[in-house]
Amino acid sequence: MSPTRPLVISVPEPRSIDLIFTKSDEKLLRSHYELVEGLGPTVVATVEDNIAEATFIMGQPDLSTALLQKAKKLKAIFNVESNFLDNMDYDYCFAHGIHVLTTGRVFAAPVAEIGLGLALSLERNIVGADRAFRHGKELWGGDGNAEARLISGGNIGFIGFGDLGRALNRLLAGFRANIRVFDPWLPNALLEDQGVHPTSLDEVLTKSDVIFVVASVTSDNGGFLGATEFAKMKKGTSFVLLSRAGVVDFDALMEAVKSGHIRAASDVYPQEPLAADHPVRKLEGFILSAHRAGALDVAFKQMGRMVLDDMELLSRGLPPVTCRRAERESVRRMRSKPVSKN
Repeated sequence: MSPTRPLVISVPEPRSIDLIFTKSDEKLLRSHYELVEGLGPTVVATVEDNIAEATFIMGQPDLSTALLQKAKKLKAIFNVESNFLDNMDYDYCFAHGIHVLTTGRVFAAPVAEIGLGLALSLERNIVGADRAFRHGKELWGGDGNAEARLISGGNIGFIGFGDLGRALNRLLAGFRANIRVFDPWLPNALLEDQGVHPTSLDEVLTKSDVIFVVASVTSDNGGFLGATEFAKMKKGTSFVLLSRAGVVDFDALMEAVKSGHIRAASDVYPQEPLAADHPVRKLEGFILSAHRAGALDVAFKQMGRMVLDDMELLSRGLPPVTCRRAERESVRRMRSKPVSKN
């Protein structure tokens, strides 16, 4: 017998209902929808046993064509992991009006804030000066600012300009910096409307004092920032890696920092968690953050609110507006690794 309320298959790992919904939003979810929940080894059976009656799926489980063909009532798949994974028949979804959506934009503001903090620390050597002070090696006054620079009025470069890039650009507005952006997926007019200068990758590399990497990993750009690109940067450039480590040749990045040519900060790494003996842990001039930039409770709870809002719209026959949709032209080109830690 079909449920009287829309059926939601809830398999949001590595997230959980408690993580992404406030108590009041969870109450709304359970009062308006029939939930069937799967966890760990029960995920596959939960999806297979209920997909024929499901209106929504929350999570991004493996969805073969055969499974999707049973999903006659399915309106949307809500990916609360944030990356579009290569684990479903997207063509079938597009052809049959099944929206594939992600709540990933909730991380834009918190990651942007920590990115700005990392850049300021690199430019003013905040972390290094603190370490020196604790070991009795502090340099007072101007002696401690030999390589310091202002971000205000400076030259900032962006590689990528999606949700994260735009959030960071808003934070930088008060610094009145000259911001150059390289993003081959966006037209110049859109970038200019955001108050930034569209330009080539070479110009970002050669003319920036600070470079923010906020590009997604795709089938086209794996490791595209390597030794050649780091060599093009001005000596003393601050390089801040915020999106995914897959766009960078990480060994080349470490070598560029080790040589003293650039300084760097990163919130992401080729393998996570990072090995205890990884050489980057001892590399001076490299600030380390343990993929924690976006992992704030306020961001996780915003995920649940976005899901509820778009479920309500879809239930009324309207299109989703708060979550980002998978695009047929680009979704198969995404290569970000799934997260395993909230």
